[in-house]
Amino acid sequence: METSRISVRLCRPLDLAATLARSRLPRVAAPGAWRATRTPAGLATERLWLDGDVLRVEAWGPGADWLCEHAATLVGEDREAPPFEPRHPLLAELHRRHRGIRIPRTEAVFEALVPAILEQKVIGVQARYAHRRLLAELGETAPGPLPLRVPPSPEKLSATPYWAFHRWGVELRRARTIIGAASHAGRLEEAAAMSPADARRRLTALPGIGAWTAAEVAVVALGDPDAVSVGDYHLPNLVSWALAGEPRGTDERMLELLEPYRGHRARVVQLLEMAGITAPRRGPRLPLARITRI
Repeated sequence: METSRISVRLCRPLDLAATLARSRLPRVAAPGAWRATRTPAGLATERLWLDGDVLRVEAWGPGADWLCEHAATLVGEDREAPPFEPRHPLLAELHRRHRGIRIPRTEAVFEALVPAILEQKVIGVQARYAHRRLLAELGETAPGPLPLRVPPSPEKLSATPYWAFHRWGVELRRARTIIGAASHAGRLEEAAAMSPADARRRLTALPGIGAWTAAEVAVVALGDPDAVSVGDYHLPNLVSWALAGEPRGTDERMLELLEPYRGHRARVVQLLEMAGITAPRRGPRLPLARITRI
């Protein structure tokens, strides 16, 4: 199989694994990272790794050239880093330690939307299981040397009956949201060329997609450094604890604390999550509901 290659000289530090972590890499192998994805030109797999201050990329499949052409976009090298000088001591130290972390931009809106929908109102282990099963049963074999799976096409998902999602632990509401989004995938992909505000309006116009889901997609697919996942179960507590020493927070308090960093709010959240900071627990964890047994 023909392989496409490109080298991108970097103008600033890049932590490749941390930058691409939110794009839900199917596999990380030393050296570098692997992605299997759908591009406007077709299925493709890419391997990315660092060679000093140069990003090396190899890609396979019909969309290989497209991935190589957009490699700089994926890791934020095509966008000048806006000034970010956090005043909070914790953020200043985290920013100093992790200068190579960037906001990715996959430009694959629907591909980022499906796992975000699966993560709505459930704990992470359930969402990850559902996404793995969806890839295994509906995805396609990726081109290239590794046994990776490309996420299922919108056409396949829109034709999947809602009850089929039940065996992956996905209830009717999330299943219908995915099926509905799949039937409008073309319109959703147009969000990649829109302003953040317009993209958010396009996403949230669909039933079942609210501010939280739109923000999750904006950070991964659109490279929005300011998107905040309002409505998250843990995030308000994390931000309030890390920035104000308050063990419990609300969305309103979180936005108040993040306001001095408007334009970089997604970066702030990324740094806090990378640090592994957690607010003191109070009360029980979210229950692990197993709807496959119903």
